[in-house]
Amino acid sequence: MTTDATAIPETADAPAFPMARTCPHLLPDGYAELRDGPVLRKVALFDGPAWIVTRHAEARALLGDNRLSAEKQHKGFPAYTPPERMPRPFKTLAEMDPPEHTVHRRMLIPAFAVRRIQEMRPFIQETVNGLIDAMEKGGPSADLVKDFAVHVPSMVICDVLDIPYEDREIFQRLSYRITQERTTLDDQQLKQALGEIFGYLGKVVEQQIKEPGPGLMGVLATERVAKGELEPRDMITLALVLLVAAQETTASTIANGTVCLLENPEQLAKLQADPDLWNNAIEEILRITSVSDLNTRRVAAADIEIAGEVIRAGEGVIIPNGLVNRDATVFDDPDVLDVTRSAKHHLAFGHGVHNCIGQSLARVELEIAFKTLFTRLPSLRLTADVADLPMSDSAGVQALTSLPIAWDPKEDVL
Repeated sequence: MTTDATAIPETADAPAFPMARTCPHLLPDGYAELRDGPVLRKVALFDGPAWIVTRHAEARALLGDNRLSAEKQHKGFPAYTPPERMPRPFKTLAEMDPPEHTVHRRMLIPAFAVRRIQEMRPFIQETVNGLIDAMEKGGPSADLVKDFAVHVPSMVICDVLDIPYEDREIFQRLSYRITQERTTLDDQQLKQALGEIFGYLGKVVEQQIKEPGPGLMGVLATERVAKGELEPRDMITLALVLLVAAQETTASTIANGTVCLLENPEQLAKLQADPDLWNNAIEEILRITSVSDLNTRRVAAADIEIAGEVIRAGEGVIIPNGLVNRDATVFDDPDVLDVTRSAKHHLAFGHGVHNCIGQSLARVELEIAFKTLFTRLPSLRLTADVADLPMSDSAGVQALTSLPIAWDPKEDVL
């Protein structure tokens, strides 16, 4: 397979991919043509073609098909940039196939069980309240990304992992650097940043092995590392992956969803009039923002016949959840935000064995974050044009890197 970016030119049959998103809640312009086209078609990546799936039913079927592999080291796995082709010293949970994936995922299930997540509600509420208190103290304006959105999931994952309280400021700084600042770093700076947080987590793991705490790290140390079922280095990798996955996706959904609600004031008014609609609204926000649009990629381990096409073994498959979550055969008026819509069958969290293990936690974080934000700051507004908001698709997540907001002072109603 060639690595010459000009070797697979864009054509009418194979448009260039990925396509940049310029709005937090609207699809890239090129998606309209993809959506109106066939269920499966080829797109042109920087080093070769791959299949793209444009419909919900076929996306769901393929995500549940064990003939598709998530292993990135396969030659045909669809990559977006040359660095993705470079060998790495570790493999994440999202890049494993069963049975390896099954073993590692099972280790994490207790920490993300629904009952455990519900027990975390008071802590999440306290976290959100504290962040809004700080914004109000420094207000009546703020950057919702830097002052709120990135900190909610980061502080919560600290609690899940049992990061020492005295270290949480260090952890926040390091995690912010490798998630939100990643696009501003050159290769050497990114390596240094990853090395710093990897080194820090190594010390935490070492301490948890000596004196296990009540959090996930302590459980893994006691039940897995001590029994020889998990290497300390793999425990570090699991912690790092949970950190990045939790922070980037949830923070981006908070920021992008806030823009979406402010751009649809009649829908926000419905939520403020009837708070019972928030659970519905969270699913609709997840559907319409689909921040992990570019992350769902696979490679065929065997031939797969679907929708009148044959995906050959070794060919890459991309399933953009932003595209399939706007399938008009599944969602009426799919480009319209409707907080009364029942959208639970969206694929924002994926489907099949790789469905997001932290989705219950994400839902609770989003519910508390949105509900509290718009209750305490009902006059919240943007102070920049949506078209001017800076966006990044680092790591496949459609993220705002800044979101300037303002509100009327002294309106806290809690």
